[in-house]
Amino acid sequence: MEAELIYIALAALFGIFMAWGIGANDVANAMATSVGSKALTIRQAIIVAAVFEFAGAVLAGGAVTGTIRKGIVDADLMSGEPELLIYGMLASLLAAGTWLLVASRKGWPVSTTHSIVGAIVGFAAVGIGIDAVQWGKVGTIVMSWVVSPLTAGFIAFLIYLSVQRLILRHKDPLERAKRYVPVYMFLAAFTITLVTILKGLSHVGLTLSTRDAYLLAVVIALGIAVAGAFIVRRIEPDRKAEKAQHFYTVERVFGVLMIVTACGMAFAHGSNDVANAIGPLAAVISIAHTGLVSSKSAIPLWVLLIGGGGIVVGLATFGRHVIATVGEKITHLTPSRGFAAELAAATTIVIASGTGIPISTTHTLVGAVLGVGMARGIEAIDLRVVVRIFISWVVTIPAGAILAILFFFVFRAVLP
Repeated sequence: MEAELIYIALAALFGIFMAWGIGANDVANAMATSVGSKALTIRQAIIVAAVFEFAGAVLAGGAVTGTIRKGIVDADLMSGEPELLIYGMLASLLAAGTWLLVASRKGWPVSTTHSIVGAIVGFAAVGIGIDAVQWGKVGTIVMSWVVSPLTAGFIAFLIYLSVQRLILRHKDPLERAKRYVPVYMFLAAFTITLVTILKGLSHVGLTLSTRDAYLLAVVIALGIAVAGAFIVRRIEPDRKAEKAQHFYTVERVFGVLMIVTACGMAFAHGSNDVANAIGPLAAVISIAHTGLVSSKSAIPLWVLLIGGGGIVVGLATFGRHVIATVGEKITHLTPSRGFAAELAAATTIVIASGTGIPISTTHTLVGAVLGVGMARGIEAIDLRVVVRIFISWVVTIPAGAILAILFFFVFRAVLP
């Protein structure tokens, strides 16, 4: 009983630390386009994240958690020594959290998914044996890290081209923005609402048929689009400001839209990346309670609350460093460009979360920002910053693995 309490207390502590790291690094990525394009201030971004990241983590964080918790390590190989998996998951949380602290302090936008998967693979391969790692599952996850930025970049490229074609290249861009921005609002709201209904409500005991889910998503999205259209219609042109910046008022219209996509991005991120903190935590709790490695148990609500709360605190206390890198240094963002990147990234993340594939928000968002930059030409991108980001991505997996191996042997030596 005493050992059980020690395991759960350490897991909760390290889970909070890992969630804090996600907030400092990955949530900063998620909010960077909004802040970098000046659609939201840092304070407003923290408020949006506090509400929607938390909601995404608590309502829709369950599907991906299953992949992180049970998919990467072959539980059957540890059935005789369940404490090995406890030591490994504790080591993985502490290792990934430590690496995120270092990276966030330096302003490197690294992948929290890379960090935790690398840590789990590291402890399993060295502490238990190469055969303990489900290499097929790891291969699927690694493939998603390549596919997700390409997918998000392609979608962002198309969305921004549509913005240019429908709005920015016309003689009356403000009138056309007022006409088309509510349509973009509908698309953004529909995407996020649908995943909330299909994947989120089941975790709180509510289920709807597919037809009813789509109908409800359409109704809610229409309501948001109508409200957005009303707000957008009231925006008057600022002739003085437009002399200095031709699309000043049009970008103000997109600023309203970015608030919708920022909320969606925060929800989508919370639903996907909370798994990185609470997946290993849930595994430790399950084994500590039952003594069985392969037992399946529901994730306690307090675990989801820990994940959501830690993420918000991480962004509020340490998120500024990574926001500066992603939001301002890759390419110059305006609200229209930031919107295209955010909607593309949110769509990609929502699809991945619904299918249970733990993609990297960092890869997805950076891919989307690059897609927007490419729509304006390669010269619009600061390639030196992009190269530094890619290097930090490559370093993350071995850093997580090495730290996890060290912590694993320490825990195996000192814990009961």
